Amino acid sequence: MDTMKKHRIYATPFAGVYPLYIAKAERKGRAKTEVDEVIRWLTGYSQEELEGQLEKQTDFETFFAQAPQLNPSRTLITGTICGVRVEDIQEPTMREIRYLDKLIDELAKGKAMEKILRK
Repeated sequence: MDTMKKHRIYATPFAGVYPLYIAKAERKGRAKTEVDEVIRWLTGYSQEELEGQLEKQTDFETFFAQAPQLNPSRTLITGTICGVRVEDIQEPTMREIRYLDKLIDELAKGKAMEKILRK
């Protein structure tokens, strides 16, 4: 990826998109706590660590690079997001970003939390 221009999402502060995740979920009757739970499940951040990343205005690339423990069950996330099948995305960081997008999408669509968290 070094020889190609990176997508601008990599340099976008996670804290800039986070309110959009919450707004999308809340419009559909879900809560900020559920958004946080999904993010913590995917990344392994504690609530305090997540809040710290938001305060630091960490960009997406760093947010995922510093994730304490990416959930091994995240590979069970399949389907399309933005017209692309998440399981077909080759670039690792973009795949992680799209996993998160897909989880937020499922939350907003009213899917049960145990199904979202692949339990």
